[in-house]
Amino acid sequence: MFFIIKRGLSPKFKKVKDKALKVNSLLQKELNQIFLKDIEFPQGLLVTITRVETSDDLYHARIYISVLPENGEERVLRILDKLIYPIQQKINHRLRMRPIPQIRFVKETETFEAGKIEGLLYDIKKNEH
Repeated sequence: MFFIIKRGLSPKFKKVKDKALKVNSLLQKELNQIFLKDIEFPQGLLVTITRVETSDDLYHARIYISVLPENGEERVLRILDKLIYPIQQKINHRLRMRPIPQIRFVKETETFEAGKIEGLLYDIKKNEH
């Protein structure tokens, strides 16, 4: 007879994950403020931070950016790449923690893919009736 023993997350691992989630939320909040007050994006583009993923050691963070209309994504990422140093400096001054993650902006792809799948499911459901 075999027994399967299920373990939960170790307390140490859970603590690290909880801290990373808090840092993700804090970074997203601060970056949203910076985007609103300090960065001028081209007119007609809607720029959104969809999510933040911080490494377990809290030294690196990927900031996922969504842009509407989609043809402005590369333009916005170029703007953010040029401004990465001043944005990082603002984050460094605003956050009272160590280490402060080094940020990197990346294009959001999961949200776009999820939207396409939802559209396909809607079309299938509509065609069934």
